[in-house]
Amino acid sequence: MKHISKYIAGLSLVALVSSCSLNKEPHNGIKDEDILNDETKWPAATAGNYSLLKEQNFTRNYFQMGEYPSDDIALSGATTDPLFYSYTYGHLVNQGNGNQIWRMGYKAIGGCNRLMAVMPEGKSAAINQLIGENLFIRAFVHFSLVRTFGRPYSQSPETNLGIPVITKYDVTELPKRNTVKEVYAQIIADLTRARRLMNNDNTNSYASKDAAMALLARAYLYRGQNDSARIFADSVIRGGRHPLVPTSDLPTYYTKGNEGNKETIFAIRHMVSDDRDWSSIGSMYYMSPGGLGYGEAYASESYRKLLDKYPTDVRHAFVQPVYLKNQFGKDSVNPTTGKKVLATRGKENNKVEKWYILKYSNQDNIPTLSSPVVLRAAEMYLIRAEAYAKEGNKELALEDVNTIRMRAGLSGDALFSTSDLKGYASVLDVVLDERRLELAFETHRVFDLFRNNKNIFRDYNGVHPDHPQTIRYTDARVVHYIPEQEILLNRNLEQNP
Repeated sequence: MKHISKYIAGLSLVALVSSCSLNKEPHNGIKDEDILNDETKWPAATAGNYSLLKEQNFTRNYFQMGEYPSDDIALSGATTDPLFYSYTYGHLVNQGNGNQIWRMGYKAIGGCNRLMAVMPEGKSAAINQLIGENLFIRAFVHFSLVRTFGRPYSQSPETNLGIPVITKYDVTELPKRNTVKEVYAQIIADLTRARRLMNNDNTNSYASKDAAMALLARAYLYRGQNDSARIFADSVIRGGRHPLVPTSDLPTYYTKGNEGNKETIFAIRHMVSDDRDWSSIGSMYYMSPGGLGYGEAYASESYRKLLDKYPTDVRHAFVQPVYLKNQFGKDSVNPTTGKKVLATRGKENNKVEKWYILKYSNQDNIPTLSSPVVLRAAEMYLIRAEAYAKEGNKELALEDVNTIRMRAGLSGDALFSTSDLKGYASVLDVVLDERRLELAFETHRVFDLFRNNKNIFRDYNGVHPDHPQTIRYTDARVVHYIPEQEILLNRNLEQNP
């Protein structure tokens, strides 16, 4: 058993006895057999599998590798962090963030598989719930990896390779990459079973029936099965357990922990003790008044132009302008226009205006702390809207879009109708731009474009190599390379072209 199985067979379960902290090291002196044979320890072992999602090598890379390739981000300069290659599409075969998310992802999958191998389905509702939670984690990780290393489902999923599907702990052969179609089939099978086994008693820091249905809705949307995507999104919405937060609460949504946001269906809970300060997701997006954080990746001009079409949109609260200071420490003002002067960063002929992104900052008043959101109710409305649009039900698609826009404080002429698309060519284009506004910086935009056979177009300043830069949905580098060191140890893995 070599490499990928090395990260499975060699695993001890994390947080084996102390479930109150989800940040334990994998080995704490307790034999695996003692855990696996004692069902009273299975909840703590499951908590350990959640903790692997929270590890920096998974969660930071999930949210950066899924966002930096988009047109919502303007990276202002070169950096030694491998996120640079995700942003520029200059991928390397041994790119650090690719190596990290691959290994930590399969470590989490292995932990789930090992635990599920000993848990008997049907023995009790509590054990069924734990099986469902581990199935959800396994499905979420497979989904995260296949969209990073496998091409969009709309592009020959029967032949394009995804990632190895691992569903057993005892891996006796070096695994090959499954096709994209096979990976999605397993994701949906796991979530379907998880939905059946789980209830909705968990907080949104843990998997639930609603979380399984929400991820099913997303997976079906990515797979192009619009009817199923719509049905599951509708089920979550109509269930009523995750209502949209009021307009007045939206600006502070991301500064609250999971339990403070009913709209959140599932988020990776971070407590004060989990703050990673300079290594956090938000450190690249924001610099606190006290100087904590790099603040080098900004909201792009392209995104801001879309947002600025409606100045009263409360989603302006998620980006913050940074103004140039004068010699007295005050905001500089242009004497001709009377407007404040935006600070910039970058080379002289390629300066990027500083607009901090605030969706990963200031939880519990800590500049670099956040509990990054994976699934929330607003996405369900927009999944349903996209499905309606593709099914030809324009009125209902726009009704869902308008629900999200009204929650953002918009009304009247800011709302869409079938007779007034405000210059858009189609209802689908309306939906995709609303997804861009509502779900900005939450790892959706680049996948939304590529899976709909649309290109990324960067017509703004930044460290990307061309100005303007177009990344076509057919380009080889819309996906990352399989880590080369994995291929060296497992010749059954084929590299991406």
